[in-house]
Amino acid sequence: MYRKYLFFDLDGTLTDPMQGITRSVRYALRHFGIEVADLRELTPFIGPPLADSFKERYGMTDTEAETAVAKYREYYAPKGIFENEVYPGIPSLLADTAAAGCVNVMATSKPTPFARQIAAHFGLEPYFRLISGSTLDGRRTTKADVIRHALGELEIAPAKR
Repeated sequence: MYRKYLFFDLDGTLTDPMQGITRSVRYALRHFGIEVADLRELTPFIGPPLADSFKERYGMTDTEAETAVAKYREYYAPKGIFENEVYPGIPSLLADTAAAGCVNVMATSKPTPFARQIAAHFGLEPYFRLISGSTLDGRRTTKADVIRHALGELEIAPAKR
């Protein structure tokens, strides 16, 4: 069955972000005096919105979680973003689907500017019609919000969804 619109998540689907995300989380936790030796303990942070994970896993208040996200980004923006690997076969998959006329869409909980930067860095950006992510100001954070935004941006009618 042919599908015109193909939606892809970034972290854990197109790329393995384990090192960059977990190192960034560890950096943020150190600000609060929390030490984590084994980065594998922090893999549950891959995927869900960061503030939610800091609150759920470490009992942080909203204010503390905001601070933790800011600290995370201090490490992530210049360094952690590139501590990432594209899964084997992904570039050719995206090239093939785009060449077949599919509309590839990236829909990620990662902030859009970071998602675009990663896609450009790894040469994936040309294969996507749209890269839709969360917003840095917290207006769009959930996966449902991101997908709703992408559907609106692409003007996909309900019958075509």
